[in-house]
Amino acid sequence: MIVRFPGNRGGASAFRDQKSLMDAVYGAGSIPVSAEDRATKRMAARLQVLGFFEISEVTGDGALRRLRPSEAILAEDIRPWRIAKPAFHDAIEPDAAMLPA
Repeated sequence: MIVRFPGNRGGASAFRDQKSLMDAVYGAGSIPVSAEDRATKRMAARLQVLGFFEISEVTGDGALRRLRPSEAILAEDIRPWRIAKPAFHDAIEPDAAMLPA
């Protein structure tokens, strides 16, 4: 449950709460996060631990390096991220969903 407190909240994040961040990621499939946006990165790292996101760091050559939850929590603000919906289909074998006849 998210409890809102009255008043304006400042910060660099365009996403003011977990729900708006999740809506943005799930609506678009993935979103970029600037290197300096610590508030969004912290929120995404917490949601990654719960299994809601996959987080990739954008390396200097533009490649993506997937971060484990422990890495995301400790990551510094030197590189931008890509936050994406988790690929649940990769965790399930194709025949695992089939019931025997």
